[in-house]
This record gives sequence, C-alpha cells and structure tokens, in this order.
Amino acid sequence: MNNFFLEQIINKKLNSNKYKNDYTPNGLQVEGRSEINKIITGVTACQNLLKIAIQHNADAIIVHHGYFWNNQDKRVLGMHRHRLKTLLSNDINLYSWHIPLDVHPKFGNNVQLGKLLNININNNINPYVLQGQFKKKYTVTSLINMIKKKLNRTPFHYGKTGPKYINNVAWCTGKGQNFFHQVTNLNIDAYLTGEISEETIHIAEENNIHFFSLGHHATEKSGIYLLGKWLSHQYHNLQIKFIDVYNPI
Repeated sequence: MNNFFLEQIINKKLNSNKYKNDYTPNGLQVEGRSEINKIITGVTACQNLLKIAIQHNADAIIVHHGYFWNNQDKRVLGMHRHRLKTLLSNDINLYSWHIPLDVHPKFGNNVQLGKLLNININNNINPYVLQGQFKKKYTVTSLINMIKKKLNRTPFHYGKTGPKYINNVAWCTGKGQNFFHQVTNLNIDAYLTGEISEETIHIAEENNIHFFSLGHHATEKSGIYLLGKWLSHQYHNLQIKFIDVYNPI
C-alpha cells in the first residue's frame, strides 16, 4: 500500500480534518519508503519502539503520541535528533493520530476505557470527558481491585472526603486531570484519568469526590490497538503488530 494512501484512509476513518488545532500534527509525520506492507503500532514513538520496528523490518510505525508537539523545542537536537535519524536512515514512515484517537466514537481511548471498566456511558461533558455509571456500586477497595485486574496496574487513589460508594463517574484518558475542575458540579462520586497534578488533591478533597489516576499509557493503549486491528481486517495484505512498550505512568 502506498504510504500517502494509508494516511488518507486513516484520516477519513478518524475524521482527522475536524481536529486541525490539535497539539501535534495528525497523519504522516515522517516520510519513509513509498510502499508499506509491515506496520508496527504502539502508544508512543519512543526509541524502544523504533528499535523493535527495525527488528521486524517494518515499513511504518503508527502511534498515538508522535512528534512535533506545540510546546516542543523546534530544533533537532539530542533525543529528537536520534529518533529522527533512526527513522530516516531506515526509511520508516511514522504516523501519529492524537485527539482523533482519543475521542473517536468506536476506537476512542475514552469510549474504550468506559467499556473496559463496564461503565454505562451517559453523555459527553465536553469532547474529551465522558460521564456515566458503573453497572454496580463499588467501594474504594473493590474498585481498585477491579482496575488492577483490568489494567494490570495499581491506580493512585485519593478520596479523603469522597462518598462510601462509587457509582456515578466522569473520566478522561491520558493527561485528563486538567478537566477535573469542570466536572465537580455534576454530582459524581469519582473522576478517573491517567495522570495527576498537585492541585488535583485539593480539588478532590474540597469537592468530596474520589480521584483515581490509572496511568497515561495504561488508559491509552486501546485506541491504537483497535485502529491496527481494523486496518488488518480491511486490508489483508498488511501485516500489523501492536507492541506494548512498558511505561509505568
């Protein structure tokens, strides 16, 4: 498959043109060889993922977290230089889809986290935050145990003033703690996201809400995995393999 045609296919599926103000370019970020047969997918285009792609003789890498972020140094130095050199010297294409892969109604990380944790989705608070209910009430201990089982990691929890039982929740995968203050008036028992900031503790305590940090990487694996699975079903000539490079955050 032609590398630019692959970009067009995924852009159309994820409706990427809708998110032109994303923090990073969506689509083909680094051009490699024109013909693509083998693809490696992963959450972040770290050096370890690049090395694995080379070992698999991949023609392309598709990730959720790519390069050229708005707040990134525009100079090609150090780690950034090393990553780009690895891609270019091995003629590997790098594709990245960020917000389109967070909010997609089928592949989206937010929707998939809700399904994984058996949450009935009620509505969107905003394009990035969902609200819903667990199918049963949880105590803090039982919810932590369920999350551990589903995500294979122990979440951070703070809930000094939170209710005894947790049923109504809002959530946003990844770095979603910045949206926490927007849901404090929605009668939720808990807010779930990937990361935590210093002020998060005060928001939780002063609004009587439980806060759970499940891990940025852990909450954003589903989208890129399902995108690769969809591609392989649609185009049987493509060999696609998801690689989960461990990240404790």
